[in-house]
Amino acid sequence: MDNKKRMRILSGIQPSGKLHLGNYFGMMKPALELQEQGDAYLFIADYHALTSVSDPSALRQNSRDVALDFLACGLDTKRTVFFRQSDVPEVLELSWLLSIVTPMGLLERCHSYKDKTAKGIAASHALFSYPVLMAADILQVQATTVPVGRDQKQHVEVTRDIAIKFNLQFGETFTIPAPSIRDEVAVVPGVDGQKMSKSYNNTIEIFGPEKDTKSRIMKIVTDSKQLEDSKDPSTCNVFALFKLFASGDERHEMEAKYRAGGFGYGAAKKALFEKVWNYFEPYRTKRAELEKNPAYVEAILKDGADRARLEARNTLMRARQAVGLE
Repeated sequence: MDNKKRMRILSGIQPSGKLHLGNYFGMMKPALELQEQGDAYLFIADYHALTSVSDPSALRQNSRDVALDFLACGLDTKRTVFFRQSDVPEVLELSWLLSIVTPMGLLERCHSYKDKTAKGIAASHALFSYPVLMAADILQVQATTVPVGRDQKQHVEVTRDIAIKFNLQFGETFTIPAPSIRDEVAVVPGVDGQKMSKSYNNTIEIFGPEKDTKSRIMKIVTDSKQLEDSKDPSTCNVFALFKLFASGDERHEMEAKYRAGGFGYGAAKKALFEKVWNYFEPYRTKRAELEKNPAYVEAILKDGADRARLEARNTLMRARQAVGLE
């Protein structure tokens, strides 16, 4: 396939809970910025979420929340095709066609399956074959670029392997995508210092209540250095989050306070809270307005699904012809 065509970006996020700072800096912000550079497709991965969300009402509410969050944070629906995964059912047939060329060993090596089963998630076929459905998500729109966190890079590599194998066996059908990873925000620390993740219950929500947001930030784990001690900002979870919001001058000023001593972690956490709360203030206002108009949000998702299905049907037809079903 010709990869010199205009960049086509594909991103997806699971509606498995409230979106947090890790989601925002690891996936949302890069995806929103990339929509200025090419044709963008962004989907709510509700099929994927079924591997971890078993409450139907929770899945519906989470999906609505994700839609509101993205629209509030600046998603441009003229530039980005925004849709629910389940509204483009062609992806399921395509995942089956991809499965016929996917080696078991390739899936067995995927760390996400091992990590999730180790955390107690049931070892279902859906969880095991998750990377094949992800490959179908990417390949159905012939994406060239997939913005992901470093922990998801392997899934894009699996997609590349599957697409190459399919193309070799059945003829040129799929564009070979590449991951786009921002190293500076590849891993956003949670309040306990581990990667921020809903599964670790260590998140700071994007649109959480003010009191809860401040409380979570004040609980961020730090070392035991005293107020008067010099501190190393490069090893501090508070500073790691602060620098995501701060300008260059603000980062340098905060670094100097850390190293000079006489500046405690409590003061650093309060400064971080102010940054977080003020940063999302205009987005909170917009989200509140959107929440009053669910029909408008639903219309956006329906329009996005219609546009996505045009691409998905074209891709599926080519794949069906390639394997002999047409």
